[in-house]
Amino acid sequence: MARQVTISEVAKLAGVHASTVSRALNPATRSLVNEKTARRVITAAESLNYFPNIMARGLRTRLSMTIGVIIPDLTNPIFPSIIRGIEGHLAPLGYTTLLADVDGSNALEDSAISSLVQRQVDGLIIATGVEQSSLVKTLSESGLPVVLVNRGASETGYPLVTGDDDMGIRASVEHLHSLGHRNMIHIAGPQSFSTSRGRADAMKRACEGNSMQLRIVEASALTVEQGERVTDALLAEPNRSFTAIQASTDLLALGALRAIRKFGLRCPEDISVSGFNDMPFAEEFSPGLTTVRVPLEEIGIESARQLMRAIKDGPGSPLVVTLPVSLVVRASTAPAST
Repeated sequence: MARQVTISEVAKLAGVHASTVSRALNPATRSLVNEKTARRVITAAESLNYFPNIMARGLRTRLSMTIGVIIPDLTNPIFPSIIRGIEGHLAPLGYTTLLADVDGSNALEDSAISSLVQRQVDGLIIATGVEQSSLVKTLSESGLPVVLVNRGASETGYPLVTGDDDMGIRASVEHLHSLGHRNMIHIAGPQSFSTSRGRADAMKRACEGNSMQLRIVEASALTVEQGERVTDALLAEPNRSFTAIQASTDLLALGALRAIRKFGLRCPEDISVSGFNDMPFAEEFSPGLTTVRVPLEEIGIESARQLMRAIKDGPGSPLVVTLPVSLVVRASTAPAST
């Protein structure tokens, strides 16, 4: 059996007293430690694989009946549905969910993971989409059950639950092709997100298969503001030739609709717009948004189900659960203008 790392070794590597390590690694007392020092302690603990040893002494002895859930942005309308699915499956089993919103930050994600580990959660559901935080890699060696949602699992071998992005993009592109569109824009999300990269790659394949011209532009964040900014720049270009926009998310699509109105253009008469996710109230956009419906609550339920399986039976072969999606046609897409 590998020798357990001690708190004194972490303190020595970080150049601090052991009591400082204890405070820095405890979410309740971390505010008492200088931020730079706390980060140095966390880095030292990561490098020595100290967090998994904490789990080995605590988590493996008994169940805490708590599950940690990490999301990138609670203000994004898709996540409440996923969380509802998770909690709806776990609550009848007697589990409490501890939620951490990391605001798209790798550093905050690492901090959230370490905090939840020290709270002795029985497992983690991580839905942040960025590959891969250092602690996610470390956790793969610890034995703590983890399920990923909408993020790549290749480096960890964790179970992954996701919607069928290829199916959704293909359906949207074929719909636009049937309306006569041959020149498209894809507003991609940040390429640090596995879902953004996957949807952009699916766009390339779908447009190539339908002999359509495609230009991909990247938004720096999955927000309405970034969708508007990117579309502003596109519409300001001379000799605009595209007739349709496929956005990587509904929020980016909503930003595109704002920009189109700002430039005195009409959707869908001048430019068709399609989104992805079918977030709440997408039908209330003006016009109602054509989009790909992802079964968000079902993704939450399935991720909780896979985590319970891992807690009960231990890690098995890496499993990817891909749930089917569907195209919802509304008023934002129409035949291409000539």
